[in-house]
Amino acid sequence: MVAEGEHRHEHDGDVAELFTQKTWDARYAESARIWSGRPNPRLVDQLSGVEPGEALDVGAGEGADAVWLASQGWRVTALDVSEVALRRVAEHAADQGVGDRVTTLHHDLMTGTPVPGEFDLVSAQYLHPPTERFAEIIGLLGAVVRPGGRLLVVGHHPDDLATGLRSGHGHPELLFTPDKVVAALPESSWDVQTAGAPTRQVDGPDGPVTVTDTVVLAVHR
Repeated sequence: MVAEGEHRHEHDGDVAELFTQKTWDARYAESARIWSGRPNPRLVDQLSGVEPGEALDVGAGEGADAVWLASQGWRVTALDVSEVALRRVAEHAADQGVGDRVTTLHHDLMTGTPVPGEFDLVSAQYLHPPTERFAEIIGLLGAVVRPGGRLLVVGHHPDDLATGLRSGHGHPELLFTPDKVVAALPESSWDVQTAGAPTRQVDGPDGPVTVTDTVVLAVHR
Protein backbone atom coordinates (compact mmCIF):
# COMPACT_ATOMS: atom_id res chain seq x y z
CA MET A 1 0.00 0.00 0.00
CA VAL A 2 1.13 3.56 0.53
CA ALA A 3 3.27 4.91 3.30
CA GLU A 4 3.95 8.12 5.13
CA GLY A 5 5.22 11.34 3.57
CA GLU A 6 5.23 12.59 -0.01
CA HIS A 7 4.43 9.69 -2.33
CA ARG A 8 6.11 9.18 -5.68
CA HIS A 9 5.04 6.02 -7.50
CA GLU A 10 7.30 5.52 -10.48
CA HIS A 11 5.22 2.81 -12.15
CA ASP A 12 3.51 3.41 -15.47
CA GLY A 13 1.05 1.05 -17.13
CA ASP A 14 -1.65 -0.93 -15.39
CA VAL A 15 -2.91 0.95 -12.33
CA ALA A 16 -3.47 -2.36 -10.52
CA GLU A 17 0.30 -2.85 -10.41
CA LEU A 18 0.59 0.13 -8.06
CA PHE A 19 -1.02 -1.86 -5.26
CA THR A 20 0.64 -5.27 -5.37
CA GLN A 21 2.95 -6.79 -2.79
CA LYS A 22 5.52 -7.37 -5.52
CA THR A 23 5.59 -3.66 -6.39
CA TRP A 24 5.91 -2.45 -2.82
CA ASP A 25 8.35 -5.10 -1.63
CA ALA A 26 10.58 -4.10 -4.55
CA ARG A 27 10.13 -0.41 -3.77
CA TYR A 28 11.16 -0.81 -0.14
CA ALA A 29 14.07 -3.03 -1.11
CA GLU A 30 15.54 -0.14 -3.10
CA SER A 31 16.93 1.57 0.02
CA ALA A 32 17.11 1.34 3.79
CA ARG A 33 14.54 4.12 4.15
CA ILE A 34 11.95 5.48 1.73
CA TRP A 35 9.99 7.97 3.83
CA SER A 36 10.93 10.78 6.21
CA GLY A 37 10.35 8.95 9.49
CA ARG A 38 8.00 11.75 10.62
CA PRO A 39 4.25 11.24 11.14
CA ASN A 40 1.94 12.70 8.52
CA PRO A 41 1.00 16.24 9.58
CA ARG A 42 -2.73 15.84 8.98
CA LEU A 43 -2.78 12.83 11.29
CA VAL A 44 -1.18 14.92 14.03
CA ASP A 45 -3.50 17.88 13.32
CA GLN A 46 -6.67 15.82 13.52
CA LEU A 47 -5.84 13.46 16.40
CA SER A 48 -3.66 15.36 18.85
CA GLY A 49 -5.43 15.28 22.21
CA VAL A 50 -7.99 12.65 21.15
CA GLU A 51 -8.54 9.95 23.78
CA PRO A 52 -6.62 6.91 22.57
CA GLY A 53 -8.00 3.45 21.97
CA GLU A 54 -7.38 0.84 19.28
CA ALA A 55 -6.21 2.14 15.91
CA LEU A 56 -5.72 0.69 12.45
CA ASP A 57 -2.99 2.39 10.40
CA VAL A 58 -3.73 1.53 6.76
CA GLY A 59 -0.76 1.47 4.42
CA ALA A 60 1.58 1.78 7.39
CA GLY A 61 4.77 2.00 5.35
CA GLU A 62 7.80 2.26 7.61
CA GLY A 63 5.72 2.97 10.67
CA ALA A 64 6.04 6.69 11.44
CA ASP A 65 2.28 7.14 11.90
CA ALA A 66 1.93 3.93 13.91
CA VAL A 67 4.77 4.94 16.22
CA TRP A 68 3.32 8.43 16.72
CA LEU A 69 -0.10 6.99 17.56
CA ALA A 70 1.47 4.51 19.97
CA SER A 71 3.39 7.33 21.64
CA GLN A 72 0.01 9.02 22.23
CA GLY A 73 -1.30 5.92 24.00
CA TRP A 74 -3.02 4.13 21.11
CA ARG A 75 -2.77 0.39 20.57
CA VAL A 76 -1.99 0.21 16.88
CA THR A 77 -2.41 -2.41 14.19
CA ALA A 78 -0.19 -1.45 11.27
CA LEU A 79 -1.58 -2.82 7.99
CA ASP A 80 0.37 -3.04 4.76
CA VAL A 81 0.55 -5.20 1.65
CA SER A 82 4.36 -5.23 1.85
CA GLU A 83 6.04 -7.63 4.24
CA VAL A 84 9.25 -5.63 3.87
CA ALA A 85 7.42 -2.55 5.11
CA LEU A 86 5.93 -4.42 8.05
CA ARG A 87 9.35 -5.58 9.19
CA ARG A 88 10.41 -1.96 9.21
CA VAL A 89 7.34 -0.98 11.21
CA ALA A 90 8.21 -3.53 13.89
CA GLU A 91 11.84 -2.42 13.98
CA HIS A 92 10.93 1.27 14.19
CA ALA A 93 8.39 0.67 16.94
CA ALA A 94 10.91 -1.35 18.95
CA ASP A 95 13.59 1.31 18.48
CA GLN A 96 11.19 3.98 19.77
CA GLY A 97 10.17 1.95 22.81
CA VAL A 98 6.57 1.33 21.72
CA GLY A 99 6.96 -2.16 20.29
CA ASP A 100 4.48 -3.51 22.82
CA ARG A 101 1.79 -1.14 21.47
CA VAL A 102 2.23 -1.86 17.76
CA THR A 103 1.33 -5.07 15.95
CA THR A 104 1.54 -5.70 12.22
CA LEU A 105 -1.03 -7.08 9.81
CA HIS A 106 -0.19 -8.30 6.31
CA HIS A 107 -3.32 -7.64 4.29
CA ASP A 108 -4.12 -6.82 0.66
CA LEU A 109 -7.13 -4.52 0.50
CA MET A 110 -7.32 -4.95 -3.25
CA THR A 111 -8.51 -8.53 -2.86
CA GLY A 112 -11.70 -7.15 -1.32
CA THR A 113 -11.20 -9.37 1.73
CA PRO A 114 -12.65 -7.78 4.89
CA VAL A 115 -10.13 -6.42 7.36
CA PRO A 116 -10.21 -8.40 10.61
CA GLY A 117 -11.05 -6.67 13.87
CA GLU A 118 -12.78 -3.52 15.08
CA PHE A 119 -11.14 -0.20 15.88
CA ASP A 120 -11.74 3.17 17.52
CA LEU A 121 -9.74 4.79 14.73
CA VAL A 122 -9.01 3.83 11.15
CA SER A 123 -6.44 6.09 9.51
CA ALA A 124 -5.73 5.95 5.77
CA GLN A 125 -3.01 8.45 4.89
CA TYR A 126 -2.46 8.95 1.15
CA LEU A 127 -4.14 5.73 0.10
CA HIS A 128 -5.30 6.29 -3.48
CA PRO A 129 -7.44 3.33 -4.61
CA PRO A 130 -8.33 2.71 -8.24
CA THR A 131 -11.16 5.03 -9.25
CA GLU A 132 -13.65 2.25 -9.97
CA ARG A 133 -13.01 0.69 -6.55
CA PHE A 134 -12.78 3.84 -4.45
CA ALA A 135 -16.14 3.52 -2.70
CA GLU A 136 -15.58 -0.20 -2.13
CA ILE A 137 -12.23 0.36 -0.42
CA ILE A 138 -13.55 3.20 1.73
CA GLY A 139 -16.40 0.89 2.68
CA LEU A 140 -13.97 -1.85 3.75
CA LEU A 141 -12.22 0.63 6.04
CA GLY A 142 -15.42 2.05 7.44
CA ALA A 143 -16.74 -1.42 8.19
CA VAL A 144 -14.16 -1.94 10.95
CA VAL A 145 -14.77 1.37 12.76
CA ARG A 146 -16.65 0.83 16.00
CA PRO A 147 -19.73 2.94 16.74
CA GLY A 148 -18.38 6.22 18.10
CA GLY A 149 -15.03 5.61 16.39
CA ARG A 150 -13.30 7.75 13.79
CA LEU A 151 -12.35 7.27 10.16
CA LEU A 152 -9.62 9.61 8.94
CA VAL A 153 -8.93 9.69 5.20
CA VAL A 154 -6.17 11.94 3.87
CA GLY A 155 -5.08 12.13 0.25
CA HIS A 156 -3.51 14.28 -2.41
CA HIS A 157 -6.02 16.74 -3.87
CA PRO A 158 -6.40 17.14 -7.67
CA ASP A 159 -5.21 20.75 -7.31
CA ASP A 160 -1.75 19.27 -6.79
CA LEU A 161 -1.57 18.34 -10.47
CA ALA A 162 -0.55 21.94 -11.15
CA THR A 163 2.54 21.53 -8.96
CA GLY A 164 4.02 18.70 -11.03
CA LEU A 165 4.79 16.73 -7.85
CA ARG A 166 2.17 14.01 -8.43
CA SER A 167 3.12 12.95 -11.94
CA GLY A 168 5.46 10.10 -11.00
CA HIS A 169 2.88 7.30 -11.02
CA GLY A 170 1.32 8.33 -14.33
CA HIS A 171 -2.23 8.05 -12.96
CA PRO A 172 -3.50 11.55 -12.06
CA GLU A 173 -7.06 10.20 -11.87
CA LEU A 174 -6.17 8.63 -8.51
CA LEU A 175 -6.11 12.01 -6.76
CA PHE A 176 -9.41 12.77 -5.05
CA THR A 177 -11.50 15.50 -3.43
CA PRO A 178 -13.20 15.48 -0.01
CA ASP A 179 -16.58 15.15 -1.75
CA LYS A 180 -15.55 11.79 -3.17
CA VAL A 181 -14.78 10.43 0.29
CA VAL A 182 -17.99 11.84 1.79
CA ALA A 183 -20.04 10.32 -1.04
CA ALA A 184 -18.68 6.89 -0.09
CA LEU A 185 -19.90 7.25 3.52
CA PRO A 186 -23.64 6.65 4.04
CA GLU A 187 -25.09 9.71 5.74
CA SER A 188 -27.21 7.51 7.99
CA SER A 189 -24.08 5.89 9.46
CA TRP A 190 -21.52 8.70 9.53
CA ASP A 191 -21.20 12.15 11.06
CA VAL A 192 -18.66 14.01 8.91
CA GLN A 193 -16.75 16.38 11.17
CA THR A 194 -14.10 17.56 8.73
CA ALA A 195 -14.21 17.66 4.93
CA GLY A 196 -11.67 20.12 3.65
CA ALA A 197 -8.74 20.82 1.38
CA PRO A 198 -6.08 22.63 3.46
CA THR A 199 -2.75 23.65 1.97
CA ARG A 200 0.80 23.34 3.30
CA GLN A 201 4.34 24.00 2.18
CA VAL A 202 6.70 21.21 1.14
CA ASP A 203 10.18 21.18 -0.35
CA GLY A 204 10.07 20.72 -4.11
CA PRO A 205 12.99 20.13 -6.47
CA ASP A 206 13.19 23.87 -7.18
CA GLY A 207 12.22 25.21 -3.75
CA PRO A 208 9.09 25.45 -1.58
CA VAL A 209 5.82 24.30 -3.14
CA THR A 210 2.27 24.76 -1.86
CA VAL A 211 0.37 21.47 -1.91
CA THR A 212 -3.26 20.68 -1.14
CA ASP A 213 -4.48 17.78 0.95
CA THR A 214 -7.90 16.19 0.98
CA VAL A 215 -8.86 15.65 4.64
CA VAL A 216 -12.00 13.86 5.81
CA LEU A 217 -12.68 12.92 9.41
CA ALA A 218 -15.95 11.11 10.13
CA VAL A 219 -17.43 9.55 13.26
CA HIS A 220 -19.37 6.30 13.00
CA ARG A 221 -22.86 6.86 14.42
